[in-house]
Parts: sequence; C-alpha cells; structure tokens
Amino acid sequence: MIFLSSDLTTIQESNNLHPLKLKRNKDVAVSTYFSKKGEEQRGWIIIDLTDKILGRAATKIANHLRGKNKTRFTPHVDTGDFVIVINADKVKLTGNKELEKKYYTHSGYRGGLKTKNVSELRARKPEEIIRHAVKGMLPKNKMTKHLMRKLKIYSGSEHPHQAQQPQSIEIQ
Repeated sequence: MIFLSSDLTTIQESNNLHPLKLKRNKDVAVSTYFSKKGEEQRGWIIIDLTDKILGRAATKIANHLRGKNKTRFTPHVDTGDFVIVINADKVKLTGNKELEKKYYTHSGYRGGLKTKNVSELRARKPEEIIRHAVKGMLPKNKMTKHLMRKLKIYSGSEHPHQAQQPQSIEIQ
C-alpha cells in the first residue's frame, strides 16, 4: 500500500493510528459483495463443439451457466449466462469411450434397466450426451434444474436464438 505524505497526515489526524496498523480487520471495514436475485445482466453465449473434447467443453459450459467466469460470482445466486451449444453430434471422446462408456436408464419396474453406449446415444439423441456431462458438473441442489433450463443444445449448426445476439466463445 503506497501512501502520499498528504494522505498520511489525513489518516493520522482522522484515526490517530499508525498507517501500517490500518491493515487489521478491526481498523478497516471490508465487506464482501453478494449478488442479489435479478440483479445480474445475463448474456447469451454460443459454443461450437466441432471436434472438441466432451469433458473439457462440459466444464466450460458449466462454469458459464453458473457465472463462475464473472467477478461478481455468488454461489447461491444464479449469475450465469444462457449457453447455446451447436454441433453437439460432432463432439469427441478420448480413448475407447465411444464403445465402452455406458449410459443407464431405469423404468422403475423390475428388470427395467436399459443400457446404451455413446455411439447408440449419438445416433438417436446427440444432445443428451452433452446434457448428461454438463449436469454432472453442476452442484447437486435446487439450482441445478434452473441452470439446466438455460442450456440450449442443438445437434446441427442452426439455432433459433439469433435475436438474442449471442457472443461466440472459443474453447480448446
């Protein structure tokens, strides 16, 4: 902390304290800012997943949904942006996960367990691969459903959100 000579005299006259002792908590009031509901301006972000790795892309998407990339991030308030994901069918998986990774669903009845690997799911619903990966990287609480509503996934390069003027973000 740099003090000018005029600042030192003003501080010493007003507080009768030594300037180096001002760093203690009881001398200087420092408050942490918490965002409130409805206070943040939400933007629209578009991410192209052509030849991108699934896990790395899902972490970036989850961080933008929560707002962790912003300076005014508050854990219990939704401060994130809407995220549009295009070309979900062209996402890559590392290793042999295309055939070995399994997705399970259960009907609730006995013997109702259904298993699909990534290649089967990619043929029917490529958006569900991204949705499942992003949901796994969000906190498991009441906000998860709300955050997932802000995620828009499309298997092609076309999307109906041009009116929102989304900003394109490049991920590695």
